Amino acid sequence: MKNSTIIGLILGFVAVLGGMVLKGAKLSALFNPAAFLIIILGTVAAVMIAFPMSELAKVGKLFKIATTEQPLASREELITRFMEWASITRREGLLALEARVDEIEDSFLRNGMRMIIDGNDQDLVRDVLLEDIAATEERHKAGALIFTQAGTYAPTLGVLGAVVGLIAALADMSDMEHLAKSIAAAFVATLLGIFTGYVLWHPLANKLKRKSKQEIQIRLMMLEGLLSIQSGVSTIAINQKLSVFLTPTERKKMAEKEEGADEQEA
Repeated sequence: MKNSTIIGLILGFVAVLGGMVLKGAKLSALFNPAAFLIIILGTVAAVMIAFPMSELAKVGKLFKIATTEQPLASREELITRFMEWASITRREGLLALEARVDEIEDSFLRNGMRMIIDGNDQDLVRDVLLEDIAATEERHKAGALIFTQAGTYAPTLGVLGAVVGLIAALADMSDMEHLAKSIAAAFVATLLGIFTGYVLWHPLANKLKRKSKQEIQIRLMMLEGLLSIQSGVSTIAINQKLSVFLTPTERKKMAEKEEGADEQEA
């Protein structure tokens, strides 16, 4: 299993449930309908008040993005592809790339390629693509904010649930055994609030932010590659320019791969 989100969720449940068992608490204490109602329904209600339905309608898709591995273009493959396109452009001109536009799967890269082939001014291409990147980043922030806010509301609602439970428990102090059980049950809401807030909602928000950052970096790399091709730079120059988006380890591996390819050709 390669998905860290699923692994993390499983470990989170194991940590809490296992800790309860080791502490001698009964797992049956978690089956508290009132606590679930206050925390789950209360969090949903708070989020619905805070966000419009047009954004909340995307929650299912956001869950899928956060819990599955989304295919992103390989940065090493992008550099190789841009080097190939730069070589074709220097030999045959930009129009020679027109036949390859339909082969590009990424819509952002495909639209950018069409813009430079159509002969648009470089400043216009940069402005349009940067606006596209900014709009994408803003949508991603809005999606992650839903989970961030849910993570903020849930622990506070847990305190509210505990207060409600304590009010009910202290209303009748004639039976001390029953009182003790009622107080213990009251804190189940706090447990659920903290758990969902800091093991579920906040981590999911951070995962969405991380994935958004990775996608934005890929798009910025595509933008620089497109502008470099439009400028007619050499394959060596475009390799050096785009390599700044790679980690030192990735650069080393790519250099070794290029050296191996050169040796085979020799």
